[in-house]
Amino acid sequence: MLIFPAIDLYEGRAVRLTRGDYAQMTVYGDDPPSVAEAFKEAGARCLHVVDLEGARDGATPNFDVVRAIIERGADVQVGGGIRSADAVRRYLDAGAARVILGTAAITSPGFVRDMTASFGGRIAVSVDIKDGFAAIRGWTELSGQKAFDFCRSMEDAGVRAVVCTDISKDGLLSGANLPLYRELAESFSLDIIASGGVSSPDDIAALRDMGLYGAILGKALYTGGVDLAEAISVAEGMGRA
Repeated sequence: MLIFPAIDLYEGRAVRLTRGDYAQMTVYGDDPPSVAEAFKEAGARCLHVVDLEGARDGATPNFDVVRAIIERGADVQVGGGIRSADAVRRYLDAGAARVILGTAAITSPGFVRDMTASFGGRIAVSVDIKDGFAAIRGWTELSGQKAFDFCRSMEDAGVRAVVCTDISKDGLLSGANLPLYRELAESFSLDIIASGGVSSPDDIAALRDMGLYGAILGKALYTGGVDLAEAISVAEGMGRA
């Protein structure tokens, strides 16, 4: 299983939200590329980068910061505000390993099919779950689609990887929603990347044993609750059983 350290961007800074609430924002760094470099030096091979302003507003205001992060050398999957073919191509041309579609995957399902047909596994989709439904526009709105129905439609559209976030757990350091990820793993053939509340080596070991593709670590890394090198070791099966 892969570990993806998270770098969330707002006004060019590395931040974290609590439960996706923009009013509960903590700034962890004014130089996100340096944060990326530190993660890489600790052993990270891939990063999860989200433009929070873009996710909310439908643009890519932090594109230059993302490009600078990509230039630090890790494989970067990037999401937030990517709602056009031009935005997808711009990030891929900048060297992103994978582009994550969120709101556009809900509002324009044909767009997902087109991008998947063009770029294959370099396209992923985020399903951000709140009260059983998929949230959109930076988690500020609920769509009318049930999360599992949405995952099924994405699988049918040829999507290979899904980043699944339990919004109720995000930023709380309260542990991952293991029953949710177990059900997802048993229901779909997708590469599932768990996000939200992953806060201990035990969480990581449990997700690994479910056969998940990856897990995103955010606040637990920034607060020192989880050591990145240990997390990677556990994810790769070299740590605790």
